[in-house]
Amino acid sequence: VQLVESGGGLVQPGGSLRLSCAASGFTFSSYDMNWYRQAPGKERQWVAAINNTGSSTNYAASVKGRFTISRDNAKNTLYLQMNSLKPEDTAVYYCHAQGVYFNVGYMGRGTLVTVSS
Repeated sequence: VQLVESGGGLVQPGGSLRLSCAASGFTFSSYDMNWYRQAPGKERQWVAAINNTGSSTNYAASVKGRFTISRDNAKNTLYLQMNSLKPEDTAVYYCHAQGVYFNVGYMGRGTLVTVSS
């Protein structure tokens, strides 16, 4: 099983980034997916969720209206489009898979997003 995040980097405040999470080794379409983030010195925080079919999404209040979670089950890939980025969005971003039909979960190793001028 692998979840590999990519797309992180340094961006100026107000800028945009698109994160990707490539999944392999399991049936991607049988898993709800989440994005989490962890800022330096802080606890991991849930950011956004999407159900296994992509028909339902939810967001943390801090990112609602700025971030968009999506998935392509044909490509086994999860996305996070991040717009209007703020310095407080600086964190390592992780994708997480949660089984719909069984209680099993997987977490990627993360990708660093730094928002700074």
